[in-house]
Amino acid sequence: MKRILLAVFGILALAFATLTPAFAQSKGTVYYMVPTLLDEFQTGSVTALELFLKQVGYEIKTLNADNKTDAQQSQMNDVIALKPKAIILAAVDFNALKPSIEAARAAGIPVVEFDRQITSTPSDFTSVAGTVEIGHIAADQAQKLLKAKNGSVKGKVLQVLGDPGDPYTLDIQKGFEEKMKAFPDVKIISLPAMQWEASNAGTIVADQMLANPDIDLIFSHAAHLSVAAVASLEAAGKKPGDVMLMSSNGAPVGLDLIRKGWLNVEVEQPLYAQAAAVAMFMDKVANKQEIKPGDYDVLGLKSTVTKEAWGPNIKIPGAAITKENVDNPAFWGNQKAPTDTVKPVE
Repeated sequence: MKRILLAVFGILALAFATLTPAFAQSKGTVYYMVPTLLDEFQTGSVTALELFLKQVGYEIKTLNADNKTDAQQSQMNDVIALKPKAIILAAVDFNALKPSIEAARAAGIPVVEFDRQITSTPSDFTSVAGTVEIGHIAADQAQKLLKAKNGSVKGKVLQVLGDPGDPYTLDIQKGFEEKMKAFPDVKIISLPAMQWEASNAGTIVADQMLANPDIDLIFSHAAHLSVAAVASLEAAGKKPGDVMLMSSNGAPVGLDLIRKGWLNVEVEQPLYAQAAAVAMFMDKVANKQEIKPGDYDVLGLKSTVTKEAWGPNIKIPGAAITKENVDNPAFWGNQKAPTDTVKPVE
């Protein structure tokens, strides 16, 4: 009898084990290739991907390239040899990583592009913010600010880009400038902060405030660049409101600058939803199943999957954050992770 009971308990224990999260984790390991941990968006992306991928049963390991293309290429080679279930890539340089993506897929490893779209070669899934649309939103906000200050949409704008090897900043620039073309009385000065270094942005702002003291508005493509811009303005004797400021990623430091009166607008990049979308579709990616185009609800945001030449692509909308709505907990910059559990798309 004792042997029978032990056998029954053994079977029950095995059955129970297969129903627990531990079993779900046995779906395999996914590697996240983060370009840098220099800013809060990137560190937040690690936390968010870990949260959501665990919910759908995957383990995740992250490798930081410290914004070095050769380091990320080397990491890709190492990870391919480990044969993970999938690779999530936020590329340091979208051109330089193309051969690495092709090598992974040739080895049978699906590749997901996260945050930084790569269109020059196919991938298995891409999850991005509507970056061109973020530029459009920024342009709408810039028009309002310039009109309120100057009586019409005119003036001088300093646009501080990120690294020109990053399509995120190039798309925002494209969206911003194509909507500002309708206003020829606005002069836009665009300069890149190489490697996304805040110190480079600070130098740009300091130099341009000397060369063009009549700048009305500074638009930085990330909140941490605005922190450096504020430091340069303070060093020049400026106070909150003397020069209008905007950023585009929704980081906590940007929200703090809004509360302190320095920043007028932060256009949010929907970090949580971008990471949740990766988790929602990971089963299909890992099992090489078809991802159907259409509209999907991602953490309450209406998002659209399209079939592009480079593969299935989900685009998630951003939003303008101002002093009126800065405390909304839905913005990732307020660092309150969603409590909703992500479920795989069937």
